[in-house]
Amino acid sequence: MSFPKTFVSGILAGMSIALGGVIFLSVENRMLGAFLFTVGLFSVCGFGFHLFTGKVCYVFQNDRDYAVRLPVIWAGNLVGTGLVAGAAALTRSGAALSEKAAALAAVKTGDSLVSLFFLGLLCNIFIYIAVEGYGKLPHEVGKYLALVFGVMGFILCGTEHCVADMFYFWMGGAWSGRAVLAIIAITAGNCAGGVILPLLRAYTGGKK
Repeated sequence: MSFPKTFVSGILAGMSIALGGVIFLSVENRMLGAFLFTVGLFSVCGFGFHLFTGKVCYVFQNDRDYAVRLPVIWAGNLVGTGLVAGAAALTRSGAALSEKAAALAAVKTGDSLVSLFFLGLLCNIFIYIAVEGYGKLPHEVGKYLALVFGVMGFILCGTEHCVADMFYFWMGGAWSGRAVLAIIAITAGNCAGGVILPLLRAYTGGKK
């Protein structure tokens, strides 16, 4: 796939995650919101879109070209989340969504970078479980349970997903220098968390 197509696929993945974010902000019940947020990763995996947090898990199993594409995917995800946030802001629900997103963004910008890094790390362990389970489990029910458990796990534990957080910053109108630092710390944590299980599985000779 060419770099422009990779970028567009990244935009579509960002839009998918942002749609999950819209649902999460729209419902009062946190458990239900976490469950329905799964639509984002379901769309990414089902349609083959390029999501940074999923793709980074396999960086050591692929060549240099794969690694070079990761920043392109990240940028596409950023644009995609912004597009959905912009569209949502123009609806009658925009004000309420923006208020909730701003509250979430304030928690993230008020946290330490070390905390954000490790919350990002924990998040992408869940994401690896979700995407690897979807890709490798032999039974259809198991594939979708992996997505549900992985997504609900990272949300209910209060961990940090850089692409979801991009959407919350866009939706809450909360971008700032501190927000950029937060996203960088979360992205670094997502990278670290995404490669932990693959590397340890390879070291122990775990099932491929």
